[in-house]
Amino acid sequence: MTAPLFLNRFAVLFLLASPLLVARAGEETLFNGKDLTGWEGNAEIWRVKDGVISGGSMAGNPRNEFLTLKKTYHNFILKIEYKLVGTEGFVNSGVQFHSQRMEKPANEMIGYQADIGAGWSGTLQDESRRKGPRSKPPVELVKRLEKPGDWNHYEIRTEGRHVEIFLNGEKTVDYTEADETIPQEGLIGLQIHGGNKAEVFFRNLVIEEKPQGK
Repeated sequence: MTAPLFLNRFAVLFLLASPLLVARAGEETLFNGKDLTGWEGNAEIWRVKDGVISGGSMAGNPRNEFLTLKKTYHNFILKIEYKLVGTEGFVNSGVQFHSQRMEKPANEMIGYQADIGAGWSGTLQDESRRKGPRSKPPVELVKRLEKPGDWNHYEIRTEGRHVEIFLNGEKTVDYTEADETIPQEGLIGLQIHGGNKAEVFFRNLVIEEKPQGK
């Protein structure tokens, strides 16, 4: 009896320590923890490292680079854990959604971004389309919530033209798009910003799709 009890306790401790997330009913896991199947991006920039997605380099990142899913999404709840580390320049990253890749320059994207780092975490940006943030939380709130250089949790919710962003469990953005010409569907992508020496890591990426028109 002693050996099975010990093994059961060991298994519980292992599960509690493991960073891997098991998707709940209705959720889809977006990253298999082994390779970038289902994703598109520059293989010299994006890779799988120690079971997580890694982008950028501490040797330097000359320009923006994006890793995108191949599928288009509309209404959803997206959950992602990120960690950003850097030593020089504009140390920044982000999570694109309702976005498209640009043709010129081909390394850029256009669309909404949940920003990460350089004082912009918790902010809703509009990458390559409109100047300035769509919604930016108070600096004091982000300083209280974010753990720089450590793992943080993002949750992005979209429903029609309504966007909500949660950083480590607290809402930082509650935004409704007034411009009816702005697409409310598109690609989901991960960014490493240019002009820095930095590396970003992502893990536990899951999505729950919601019906369109709701």
